[in-house]
Amino acid sequence: MPKLAANLSMLFTEAPFMERFALAARAGFRGVEFLFPYAFHADQIADKLSTYQLDLVLHNLPAGNWDAGERGIACHPDRVVEFQEGVDEAIRYAKVLGVKQVNCLVGYAPKNVAYDIAHATVVANLRFAADKLKAEGIRLLIEPINSFDMPGFFLTGTKQALELIKDTGSDNLFVQYDVYHMQRMEGELAATIKANLPMIKHIQIADNPGRFEPGTGEINYRYLLAMLDEIGYDGWIGCEYKPKAGTLEGLGWREALGV
Repeated sequence: MPKLAANLSMLFTEAPFMERFALAARAGFRGVEFLFPYAFHADQIADKLSTYQLDLVLHNLPAGNWDAGERGIACHPDRVVEFQEGVDEAIRYAKVLGVKQVNCLVGYAPKNVAYDIAHATVVANLRFAADKLKAEGIRLLIEPINSFDMPGFFLTGTKQALELIKDTGSDNLFVQYDVYHMQRMEGELAATIKANLPMIKHIQIADNPGRFEPGTGEINYRYLLAMLDEIGYDGWIGCEYKPKAGTLEGLGWREALGV
């Protein structure tokens, strides 16, 4: 049976952020994930997790100025110090919150910077982050993002992610596989997951088109979720979708798919 985590940056957004933990627990989720914890004191979030007996399964490294449209800075050669400081901040939060893996959004390719320079910057930053996180018992993930929703994003496919991991030489760097993003970029979801299962440590789901809940689009989630059980995937599955008609109204997909 898949372990489902509610993405609180996408679900229960009808409520203020700190009230979403209770709503997730009442809806039957045992895990949660979200983009960033940094706007709140770590103890505030830890209290919610404890109160509602929830695991925080994932959050991201700081990703620059999100409100201004930035989606990560790992590929920006002029922001290495800022990236490294963000790793330290993520570790401080993760240790309080019991988080065992964090995701790095590498960001949009910087303008007027050659690809090989941006690539080398990403590799060096990921190696730095993976080493520091490993010392704390925390896994580092990277996530390919589709270029339709985020034109110019530096990391857009599974093969590229695996090549980045190889280039770092790290044994503490893995893939966060977002089914929605990779359906748009690659297809071949089941074959890709099966072929790369040892390197995939977190999966996120949404349907396509629209990034709505599973069962609203073209992806055969009944087959895909059963396949994950069959091949022995034992990680969490983050529900990172846009509810089509409200969070609670859209949760019927879990019963329909037997999860």
